[in-house]
Amino acid sequence: MTFDILIVGVGGQGTILASNVLGEACLLEGRTVRSAETHGMAQRGGSVESHVRIDGRHGPLIVPGTADLLIAFDLLEALRYRHFLQPGGKLVTNRRIIVPTSVYTQKIDIPDEETVLAALGDLAITAIDAAALAAEAGSPLSQNIVMLGAASHHIPLSPDSLAAAVQRCVPPKTVEVNQKAFGLGRDAGRRH
Repeated sequence: MTFDILIVGVGGQGTILASNVLGEACLLEGRTVRSAETHGMAQRGGSVESHVRIDGRHGPLIVPGTADLLIAFDLLEALRYRHFLQPGGKLVTNRRIIVPTSVYTQKIDIPDEETVLAALGDLAITAIDAAALAAEAGSPLSQNIVMLGAASHHIPLSPDSLAAAVQRCVPPKTVEVNQKAFGLGRDAGRRH
């Protein structure tokens, strides 16, 4: 049976690396995986989505209303893509909003984090502060791996396979930081 995961964020947050880690973990376990990415002006802070279908038999794209798990690296992206979740699906999100620089020049009002969390309140949600945990791990760039760790409780792959996939997919000099980030995220996901 297919398990569908949609990973969303803004350009530069590492959604594609996160989907590569999931794909590598599937390969380590001998599971079928299909994935695809879409980029919307990603280099300018636009939306990026990565579709990962574990044990999927059909195409790589997830249809709205069918995802088992939504992993959002940005709180506004969680709100934007919530319609992809199926009834009973899980949402694991970063508690923070990444405000693109274009907002400042266009004077667009951005809701605060509590307002967005309230709008998501009807979902099964785990919200963590990925930036704080990444800083604790040793690099703000490891937020994507923190988020995978937090979501790992809902992913039908072994935590050992996921940790090994992190080691294989990140640059060698960042392995230690990213392994710590995965562990901190996993602990945070367990508490929520």
